[in-house]
Amino acid sequence: MYRITKEFHFSASHQLSHLPEDHQCARLHGHNYIVIVELEADHLNADGFVRDYGELKPLKTYIDESFDHRHLNDVMDEASTGENLARHFYEWCAARWPETSAVRVSETPKTWAHYRP
Repeated sequence: MYRITKEFHFSASHQLSHLPEDHQCARLHGHNYIVIVELEADHLNADGFVRDYGELKPLKTYIDESFDHRHLNDVMDEASTGENLARHFYEWCAARWPETSAVRVSETPKTWAHYRP
């Protein structure tokens, strides 16, 4: 199995207002997010790639236009948790690149949410 990953970055605010008032995430706050998309294949294409990294540019455009420097509560239909972001980006990528196998999202240098169906 061949596996590649590519990393993307964005900054955004959010608030998990469904949490108890004294929970730190219930307050308005922001993160410098890292999104890592993973693609895998049993065989390489004719160019020797799982997929050319350049073909992943639409994800950067999507993140920059829809998520970067936005309030995630206004962007997402569900709670703006790292877990929901990971699933959202996975579904967006899988609809375009069938080799998509997982997405990881980091809110802080020490925390990661990982979605793999």
